Amino acid sequence: MKMKDFALGSRLRICGYDTVDRGYRQKLLRMGLIRGAVFTLTRRAPMGDPLEISLNGSNLSLRKHEADALKVEVDR
Repeated sequence: MKMKDFALGSRLRICGYDTVDRGYRQKLLRMGLIRGAVFTLTRRAPMGDPLEISLNGSNLSLRKHEADALKVEVDR
């Protein structure tokens, strides 16, 4: 599922990447968006771009294409 499909406050886990661009995947990794990382979806702009997440005590704003590049699942 895409992050836009989850409710605000959802705790999500990154389970993969939906991009074949190695350079872009490296950018996501440098931001701390590594496989297995757990974050909270904290804010969504009215038109869905950008999304704000809380990861390891930091708030990150992700553009729609950045968020769509992440495969996520609900953290149990």
